Amino acid sequence: MTAGTDVGSLTWATAWMCVTFTRGLSPEEVFARYGADPEQARPLDADEASDLLSDGSGDEGVSLLRSGRLGDWAFCVEEDGAVGSWSEALTELSRGTETYSVLTTEGLDVFQYWRDGECVENFEPGMEHTRPERADSWWDRVEAARAAHEGEDTGMAPVVALVLDHLGITLDDDTLAGPWPSLTLAEDDAPSAPRGDTYAGEGPVPPQPPFAG
Repeated sequence: MTAGTDVGSLTWATAWMCVTFTRGLSPEEVFARYGADPEQARPLDADEASDLLSDGSGDEGVSLLRSGRLGDWAFCVEEDGAVGSWSEALTELSRGTETYSVLTTEGLDVFQYWRDGECVENFEPGMEHTRPERADSWWDRVEAARAAHEGEDTGMAPVVALVLDHLGITLDDDTLAGPWPSLTLAEDDAPSAPRGDTYAGEGPVPPQPPFAG
């Protein structure tokens, strides 16, 4: 594990967002596993990509996805949605590989790790009742990362920094601002949303549509 990601350079990870990191996939494969049509993706910078949501006439239930490959890992940053935290989506993403997912919404933060279609761990940082029983859980590392920035308005950026350092990749504000394959995804096109006792993982159930405003 390499260290040194500046949490202050990850402002994109402080507010409502969901990001996944999946080993060995291309952006096209990532989009397909989210349920999107990869042929609709265009290389857009951050400002141009944001316009895709405004062009949607304010439709609810539409996420902006931006994906790219960094070393061995494909990232997908999702704005205005949480599809990347749903068990069905993570089942698809991690099939034959492994996926990390970090979600932050109003009132709910979730860390997940999936491997070959199975949830390895899923917890809500800071909420002791969701703490996994696994001896090698990420819990202690996540809590230490959060504690190092206690009192700062950093959201889940310290947790994203922890994952980035573990993977040995950089996805700071400047990197994400550049042109990356981007598209919008309607919730109805995503893998079926988990609900109630059908949720595959242990721990908190990520929010499902309709999203809170």
